Amino acid sequence: MKTITCDVCKHTVQQPTVGRSYFYFAHRDICESCKEDLDSLLRPIIRAKQPFNYEWFNRLLQDSIENAISKGRFEAPGDN
Repeated sequence: MKTITCDVCKHTVQQPTVGRSYFYFAHRDICESCKEDLDSLLRPIIRAKQPFNYEWFNRLLQDSIENAISKGRFEAPGDN
């Protein structure tokens, strides 16, 4: 049986399926619930960015994931 451990919350995903039960971003494995948290964190930031730039987005995505890994969860900038 194959398992994946989420790099953010350390939750173990049983029988993982890429794009369904876990996601792979910036060389990190992220469970579905953390992916939802990441989406809700980034959505308002991305919508406010005009014009959109993929280089900026990739940097934002990677920085957000690395920050969440160090804290154990996704949180908005300024949250403690």
